[in-house]
Amino acid sequence: MPSFGGAASSSDHISLAKSPAFLKFTALTLLSISIFVLLRHFSDPTPNFSSPLSNLTTTVNAVAKPSRPPVSPPPLPTVSLPSVGPPARPTRDFLERTGIIDENGLMVLDFIIGDYDDELLETVGNASGGGTNRDESKGITKKGKIGKFGVCDQSMSHCIPCLDSVEVLSKFNSSERHCPEKGLDCVVPMPKGYRFRVPWPKSRDEVWMSNIPQTSLVDDKSGQIVISKEKQVYLFPEGGTDFPHGVEHYLDQISSMVPEISFGNKTRVVLDIGCGVGSFGAYLAKRNVVTLSIAPKDASSNQIQFALERGVPAMIAGFETRRLMYPSQAFDFVHCSNCRVNWTNNEGILLLEVNRVLRAGGYFLLAEQQPVDKQETSLEQWKEMEDLTDRLCWELVKKGEGIAIWKKPLNNSCYFNRGPTAKPSICGNDDDPDDVWYVNMKACITSLPDNGYGANVTAWPARLKYPPDRLFSIKMDAILSRREIYRADTNYMVDLVRGYINAFHWKTLQLRNIMDMRAGYGGFGAALAENGEIDCWVMNVVPVSGPNTLPVIYDRGLIGVLHDWCEPFDTYPRSYDLLNAVALFSAEKNRRNISNIVLEMDRILRPGGRVYIRDFTPIIDEVEELTRAVGWVSFRYDDSEGPHSNWKLLTCEKRM
Repeated sequence: MPSFGGAASSSDHISLAKSPAFLKFTALTLLSISIFVLLRHFSDPTPNFSSPLSNLTTTVNAVAKPSRPPVSPPPLPTVSLPSVGPPARPTRDFLERTGIIDENGLMVLDFIIGDYDDELLETVGNASGGGTNRDESKGITKKGKIGKFGVCDQSMSHCIPCLDSVEVLSKFNSSERHCPEKGLDCVVPMPKGYRFRVPWPKSRDEVWMSNIPQTSLVDDKSGQIVISKEKQVYLFPEGGTDFPHGVEHYLDQISSMVPEISFGNKTRVVLDIGCGVGSFGAYLAKRNVVTLSIAPKDASSNQIQFALERGVPAMIAGFETRRLMYPSQAFDFVHCSNCRVNWTNNEGILLLEVNRVLRAGGYFLLAEQQPVDKQETSLEQWKEMEDLTDRLCWELVKKGEGIAIWKKPLNNSCYFNRGPTAKPSICGNDDDPDDVWYVNMKACITSLPDNGYGANVTAWPARLKYPPDRLFSIKMDAILSRREIYRADTNYMVDLVRGYINAFHWKTLQLRNIMDMRAGYGGFGAALAENGEIDCWVMNVVPVSGPNTLPVIYDRGLIGVLHDWCEPFDTYPRSYDLLNAVALFSAEKNRRNISNIVLEMDRILRPGGRVYIRDFTPIIDEVEELTRAVGWVSFRYDDSEGPHSNWKLLTCEKRM
């Protein structure tokens, strides 16, 4: 029967499918197929991982496939993709690299990752939207450019904000700095008839009259010959009344009295207190000595302004109650010639301040027109001076012809051998002799480090490159790597300065007065001194916002000062030929409106002067706009690391 037979056949098939042999065969077949697929998958050299690169490949392929085949398709730009082995780590935009070691080699913990500027984000957002001008009706503010800064009143052409503020000076009877609450918001004008400076070394002997206001030094009724006039220039006699036989003869006299002073070798850094017009420092420069000339501001004589116009390192410094802005053991030699300072007054506190800044084994010279121990009127003062210096353990090494020279001890042994009630006492352990920003002088003796730091400096010029001992006394996080960081900074600055001199033709600019606004270890100034092609001096400014590296700078044979760029600098307008600012604005942007810093830079920069700003790209974007607002001509350059570096160089010129 056909129907019965068909039914039986179907039942047999079902029984066969359920049999153990069939199930084993099926399982083995599926397993074989799976193994084959897996082996083929893993043997493929270009697997399709889900990664940014595979997504990029998909995108490029999609773009490359036209919707219909053209007759002769133009060649598309090729995108070269690396061969992919293990999955590549996705690349990240690198905005700021201050996580572990900053540009000074400082190990920091309070680092910032991806610190965005709100205005920058707004600018980028506007650019992405197709332009910077957007409709305010859509809730987006139009972002305009900074307009030109206004020009200050002509009466401010010689203004020093922290020393000339009428509202502040009316409250204080002092020549020390008192800054107004509001900073400058205008460009300080040139005086009428201002002329491009006389180049060094000719400026040592003459400067333009139109660049400096009328001074009482020309018509001094006391008979002192300090400055004379001839046509349109002020002339500076080599000696004047302070040095009747000339400065050169005076320096030879000092060297013959104490040959160990050895100008330009053992004695490299000098402080001249009550400097007059800077003649002592001007002629010491010929002997490889850098002399910082200081005096309080005098509205009638403009001594420091004359010194700076001549090309002499000089600063306004009120020598009254606060510490000078220089570290302990800064100067190899301190000079006072007719400086009109009462050294024994108020427990000798001013001489104690000199003792703080004088290097161990350094010299202090006091000179008068007549022998200080022969004048009948000053005999009592001389006895007081002898007594005070004896209690300071200073050795009177030479006296005669109106000159007395003392030497500071090399260690503390003399101090500790004095009686327990001896005065002045030794400063306590809580006193930091390098803490000077708005710190009052102390009527105590600053003790010397037991390890000899500061005293064991090598002779010039070897000290310029040799890492000093006080490198390890700076309060910063990096310890073991300091010497390596110091040497790396030195080598980098040597290459940088060489590049600047050649690329920007510095030899033709006749540069003399230079400021490094964030000096670090003083590498920029050291590189200029070592190079020797530019006859200049550098004021190394160490901002209070960072580690105090001033002791290292002075141990290298350079000069510098501590300063807060939230306040104006204590110098006259048009003091410097060149300003160097590396990472200054990125360091100060959270403390100060950077427009105030740019205005201050313009105030202290001479017409015809140059500015070199190296910083992060977003900072350069903002600063570049500000430089145009003060009237500078600026140019932007890629960093030496290339166009993709996050650093840029902005060069600026303040034209006449």
